[in-house]
Amino acid sequence: MNNTSANVEHDTRELLTVALEAARGAAELVRTRRAELVASGALASTAETKSSDVDPVTVVDKESEDYITRTLAALRPADGILGEEGTALDSQSGIRWVVDPIDGTVNFLYGIPQYAISIAAAAGEQILAAVVINVATGRTYVARAGQGAFVETDDGWDRLACSPQGHDSIGHALVATGFSYTPQWRAQQADIITKLLPQVRDIRRMGSAALDLCALAEGTVNAYYEHGIHPWDYAAGALIASEAGAHVHHPGLSASGKDGGLTAAAAPGVWEEFRELLVGAGAAEPLT
Repeated sequence: MNNTSANVEHDTRELLTVALEAARGAAELVRTRRAELVASGALASTAETKSSDVDPVTVVDKESEDYITRTLAALRPADGILGEEGTALDSQSGIRWVVDPIDGTVNFLYGIPQYAISIAAAAGEQILAAVVINVATGRTYVARAGQGAFVETDDGWDRLACSPQGHDSIGHALVATGFSYTPQWRAQQADIITKLLPQVRDIRRMGSAALDLCALAEGTVNAYYEHGIHPWDYAAGALIASEAGAHVHHPGLSASGKDGGLTAAAAPGVWEEFRELLVGAGAAEPLT
């Protein structure tokens, strides 16, 4: 279980302010660049592949990470940065930023409105501040360790509280998940989901781990699990979900998604049953 208690050596309010500035600027860049690429008919040609032939990265991913890196370096030059697209800067301050410049790149390419900027600030394994912005909709989620999670509305910031939608049974839980781009892992995930699906209300696969965890935080889903994702996929969303009251388990910020480890989270009313269900389905162990 991750530790989300506040670290008194760092100003989480300042960290959140910095994260918001970087994330909002990156979201605007991604929206603008996608519109330009669509208008020119060049969107599809901007993609190359990463872990497999079906795992894309776009020029906009790289531009977004470059923007975020430059913004963070200008505002907090002593901090470290770990970015999905290769940024790796050592920290002199004890703070490291964990950055996903576009979480949900396939959705970005297809025009599905479920892709996000995800930025978290951490001290060691402790996540201190987090921002996730759904680029397509502008919906913005934030959290500070020990200070709660919030979503921005027209009237300001509303506190988030995850909920089992009035049900405390895993049988009534809506569960979000995601799948690897590696064929042999997909086969294992298919086996797991055939065991889970008969025992829950339904499954949702929305295409962004960060937004899945935010959906849990606001009660849109009741549980979430996924194997083989990286710290930049879950760092910000994990703090937001945890601060909204969810139970959250992840491999840790030093882990690699290549290890196939499990990230799982659920509303408190269904967590114990959900954890038992994952164990029974063979999901508790890393994929191999």
